[in-house]
Amino acid sequence: MNSLLKQISEKAIELADFEFTQEQTENKWLGTKPVSETEIKLTEKRLGIEFPTDFKQFLSITNGFSAPNDIEPTFESIGKIDYLKNIDNFLVEVWNQQGIADIGKQLERSILIAGITEEQYFLIIPPKSDLEKWIYWKFSSWQPGEVEYKDLEHYFNDVLEFINEQIESE
Repeated sequence: MNSLLKQISEKAIELADFEFTQEQTENKWLGTKPVSETEIKLTEKRLGIEFPTDFKQFLSITNGFSAPNDIEPTFESIGKIDYLKNIDNFLVEVWNQQGIADIGKQLERSILIAGITEEQYFLIIPPKSDLEKWIYWKFSSWQPGEVEYKDLEHYFNDVLEFINEQIESE
């Protein structure tokens, strides 16, 4: 995943389709310093869950990751990660009231890991049982409903593919 995040950083900065800080441009890196295992465990305890392995790996590489363009969310630092219902309960209520209970119920359980102040969120949804897997959703106001990903690597590969397509079209 480290290589993938570096490629996204380098390509996004090369594309220059978005405004980055001077430090990000100079370092060609959209991430920050990694999180310690202790910080991960404290956050898991606060949320009452154990993060999926790929998200722990992400946090061990970077404690947050800036949006590479204006259609992807910024991944939050570990201190800002929380259940969506604690950050944007209105969204959860709206989806539950609109008669789309399946999505509303998923949103109630989801953890917001990216896009807190943005138009699009990236959510991870804990499994209900040991037989299920974590669910990964990109959820935005401008694209009705959710876009599901197999895992974080699948999501970041899509991001890199999109950036590469943008570079090729220029």
